[in-house]
Amino acid sequence: MLHRFEVANIKCGGCARSIGKALRAVPRVTNVEVDVETGVVSVQAGDEARETLRTELLRLGYPEAGSAEGLQALAAKGKSFVSCAIGRFGKD
Repeated sequence: MLHRFEVANIKCGGCARSIGKALRAVPRVTNVEVDVETGVVSVQAGDEARETLRTELLRLGYPEAGSAEGLQALAAKGKSFVSCAIGRFGKD
C-alpha cells in the first residue's frame, strides 16, 4: 500500500536522506520517495505501518503538515535541523 504524507520542515536533500534512511529501517517498508519541493513523503509499506511511519516522521522532526502546533512545532523544527545535518554529512 502507498502511504502519502505531507510533512513540515523538509528543506533539502539532507532532510530527504535522513527521512529515507529512517523509514527504510521500518519493517515491511519496500520503497521511500521524498519530494523536497512539495514536502511529500511517499512510502510503500503494509497497511498496518501508517501510524509507525507517522510516529517516525515526528520523531525525526518532520510532522504531518498541520499536526504540530506551538511548542511541539518548535521542537519538531529543531529536530529537523539535526536530522538535516546528519543527512547532509552522514553516510546512507
